Amino acid sequence: MRSSTGATPSEPGCARPTPTASPDAWGIVERLWDGTVERARGLDPGLLHDSVDGEWSFIETLRHLVFATDAWVRRAILGDPSPWDPLDLPWDEMPDTPGIPRDREARPSLDEVLALRRERMASVRTVLDGLTDESLASRSEPVAGAGWPPPASFPVRECLLIVLNEEWHHRQFAERDLDALQTGARRKAT
Repeated sequence: MRSSTGATPSEPGCARPTPTASPDAWGIVERLWDGTVERARGLDPGLLHDSVDGEWSFIETLRHLVFATDAWVRRAILGDPSPWDPLDLPWDEMPDTPGIPRDREARPSLDEVLALRRERMASVRTVLDGLTDESLASRSEPVAGAGWPPPASFPVRECLLIVLNEEWHHRQFAERDLDALQTGARRKAT
């Protein structure tokens, strides 16, 4: 759908190194998502599984962000060859890859997905808090085995920027979709 998680750091349109791969930038993302989640909690829980204009639902968006963190932080940076949770949701055009879940029919509760998100966001925070200029400028060690990203070395800064960009853009999509869901819910109520 609307994801760039399939990009590798060397592909056009992928995040480029900037000073934004920092704990401060991540703090902004965390605070913005807190407000977005609070908005979502104000809706009927069933609406959080509804697609708006063929895009991912709110829950699917959160599941995709779990996948993005699992791919670029837990696999690429931290070296876990298979960091996936059954609720991870890769981008739609990703080819089926052994070991990577792709259950579009799963309908977890908001709280279930948020528990995964908290764990994944904490792992990003831990990585960012432990960064030095040297580690930010370093490359990851290739991970053995099939998965995403492929077993290769990636610039750590770019891996983090992919996750930050995914978080930033998907929150904007989620806010837009929550607006539409709230408007639709109000129309049904009147």
